[in-house]
Amino acid sequence: MHFDLTDLRLYLSILDSGNITAGAARSHLSLAAASARIRAMESSLGIDFLERGRRGVSPTPAGKALAQHARLLLQQAERMQQDLAEYANGVKGQVRLLCNTTAITEYLPELLADFLRSHPNLDIDLQELPSARITHALRQGAADLGIISDAVDTEALQTRPFRDDPLVLIMPRDHPLAEARSVSFSDTLVYDYVGLNANSALAVYLEEQALHVGVRMQIRIRADGFDGVMRMVARGAGLAIVPLAAVERRSREKAFKSLVLQEPWARRKLLLCARDFAALPGYAKALLHALTLP
Repeated sequence: MHFDLTDLRLYLSILDSGNITAGAARSHLSLAAASARIRAMESSLGIDFLERGRRGVSPTPAGKALAQHARLLLQQAERMQQDLAEYANGVKGQVRLLCNTTAITEYLPELLADFLRSHPNLDIDLQELPSARITHALRQGAADLGIISDAVDTEALQTRPFRDDPLVLIMPRDHPLAEARSVSFSDTLVYDYVGLNANSALAVYLEEQALHVGVRMQIRIRADGFDGVMRMVARGAGLAIVPLAAVERRSREKAFKSLVLQEPWARRKLLLCARDFAALPGYAKALLHALTLP
């Protein structure tokens, strides 16, 4: 058996993306080179690691076992690099941080910039995912830290408070709901919405809440960020649900009306999350400390 770290990273990228083409692209390899590496891995043991189908690939039982070992080996390799980077000029460690939409856009830019400035031998692999996918990735050892909504299951993980993050409904000032003192999410679903990019964590979260009510959100248009959403709402394009923190950044403009939603899921909190805070590598512990400062 002759697997190197590139083989293992490629294999996990293929599993995470669901097909060899996307996994090859994430690993910066050609499709031919990626396919050859996977075939060589399988032939070295005479075992298939992937089941290939029209819709992509999935791991065989042997492939699932390989994935667990690969994640552990890569995690140990990264920890070794991070620990040794303190003694080597020009060698950088990396912390893998997964966050939901609000954390990335509203709370982290300045925090992470300040942290990187004070830690020149560190890079941060920052990715946006829905909270449920973040907890899954942490359990699998695919990331060091996550920032998630408190609405998801955190079994087998450790958490610490990060920020209060209530969601509010915003609307044009002449909207039919503008005179209401309170409103439920289900009441709003007969109206048009301005949504975030369909792949954003908050967009997925809101559409799941609508499906729980048995209705689909009527999305007229999507924007890439909260600023674009709020500007469209102010000009009458529809309703939107955004974090209170985003609204407060534009509070002086008074261009739209906001209402607190009554649903418990809208009164959410953000949590820092990891498999084991004490077992984090040194750089990840330093980032954790920076994120938990008042």
